[in-house]
Amino acid sequence: MKASRFVVVGIAAVAALLLALVVRGMIGGNGASNANASQKVAVEAPTVKVLVAARHLKVGERIAEADLAWKAWPEDGITESYFTDKPVTPVAPAEAKSAEDKALEEKVKNGAAQVADVADKTLNPTRGMDAVLGGVVREEMLANEPIVARKVVRADAGGFMAVMLAPGMRAMAVPVTVESTAGGFILPGDRVDIVVSTELQSNGQTTHVAKPVLRNVKVLAVDQTVEAKSDQPSVIGATATLEVRPEEGEALAQAKAQGPLSLMLRSYADVGGPSGRVGPSATGTGNKVVVYRNGQGTDVPVSR
Repeated sequence: MKASRFVVVGIAAVAALLLALVVRGMIGGNGASNANASQKVAVEAPTVKVLVAARHLKVGERIAEADLAWKAWPEDGITESYFTDKPVTPVAPAEAKSAEDKALEEKVKNGAAQVADVADKTLNPTRGMDAVLGGVVREEMLANEPIVARKVVRADAGGFMAVMLAPGMRAMAVPVTVESTAGGFILPGDRVDIVVSTELQSNGQTTHVAKPVLRNVKVLAVDQTVEAKSDQPSVIGATATLEVRPEEGEALAQAKAQGPLSLMLRSYADVGGPSGRVGPSATGTGNKVVVYRNGQGTDVPVSR
């Protein structure tokens, strides 16, 4: 009897052990399958490439291709303001979609060509990288931050020139000719000195006088050209837009009233020199003008 009891107890123990192993395997298998399933869902989550800043972009900087990059972004996190490599239709309520469809139909009725022309002048996220290349940063953007339309100003959009200006500076246009712009070789981004030519009447004789007004001034644009193309060695226009300080703008306005202005192109080696108004405080030689007689220039001191 005792031997049979031991056999029964041993069989029960073995059965309990096998049962425990089976249960443990089932639980572990379900956990592993659940983990694999969650990983599989995470991997297969749909993504869209979003245009982001490749580096820290500051206000006023012009955007180049090296400043942009494509980054995978969860599709459910895409908004209408992001720039993507393909059109993305955001999920919207049925009422909103219906209203949008009605508005689109109304625009088409009013003239599809006109709508397309207006849309082409705005930042369209479906146009990808080309929509922002050459634009100017309106609001600061950090590295890997998605590019959004409101933070970029295109060259043909309003507010572009205001973004190009440095803090505290003003944009002022002056009339120019081919002769007064170094034969058209003064391009946007160059630095120039400005001279005004006037006529003085003395004892019935006319004397031509030239005096400097500003020096080392940045040219923002020539007519509507704000960036010279690589295959465009010269730009000929009727106006030049200059970046000046408020007090320099006043001096420039006075000079415009005195006579024609000439822009003298500065060498790249001299762009780091002093800039601003040219006067007694800048030269330290007192008030003087250059008087030309028979082609010879002579410094003549004048008193106020």
